[in-house]
Amino acid sequence: MNAIDLKGRVAVITGGARGIGFAVAERFIASGATVVIWDIDATVTQAAATKLGHNTLGIVVDLTQEGAVTAATQTTLEAFSRIDVLVNSAGITGPNLKTWEYTPADFRKVIEVDLIAPYLVCRAVVPHMIKAGYGRIVNIASVAGKEGNPNAPAYSAAKAGLIGLTKSLGKELATTGVACNCITPAAAQTEMFAQMSAEHIAYMKSKIPMNRFVLVEEIAAMIAWLSSEECSFTTAGVFDISGGRATY
Repeated sequence: MNAIDLKGRVAVITGGARGIGFAVAERFIASGATVVIWDIDATVTQAAATKLGHNTLGIVVDLTQEGAVTAATQTTLEAFSRIDVLVNSAGITGPNLKTWEYTPADFRKVIEVDLIAPYLVCRAVVPHMIKAGYGRIVNIASVAGKEGNPNAPAYSAAKAGLIGLTKSLGKELATTGVACNCITPAAAQTEMFAQMSAEHIAYMKSKIPMNRFVLVEEIAAMIAWLSSEECSFTTAGVFDISGGRATY
């Protein structure tokens, strides 16, 4: 593993209790960062914080609720005085259905978790980064946001929106010392697979020229660099990690 210098940095990772977020937390701690996990599941959050060790704080928060996000931000600042890095990793896939079969409630839930929540978190955290004159934000989008996966209309739409949000926010922050980028991974074999049909999983794998799913450790490695001080002239960028699937 290459060494990425995050020594002394305080990093908030949403959805950091499991899956990609947990892999990012492990990589960040190995790189010298203090990690704050924001997750909705109290039991899993505490277990993850305990497993990660003394450089970790777990905060239970519903990321779709503005007041809860504001409170989590304040708790983090009270504990560590600053937030240097933000990784928006929390997400859901929603059911695998055709657009006309989707219920409005399911569609709205995916949009709330995968797009509105990152907006609320950025809205709460960014002013503190601007005041400090430094920050790194990495949003985890998806290749589905570029290409659109059939039978995943809400997820595809939410991730496309997150790419757009990243580009807008990154440009707004371009002269502040705060960089905002996103990554567009192919599917990683995490607990989120339980939300998908076997047919959809097979479809996703069939689209990847490398003929395998991305490893969460590979995603964490890319995020670690984007979260570092070395990533100093890149903002509003979209970084592909799809095993050759993406065509742009």
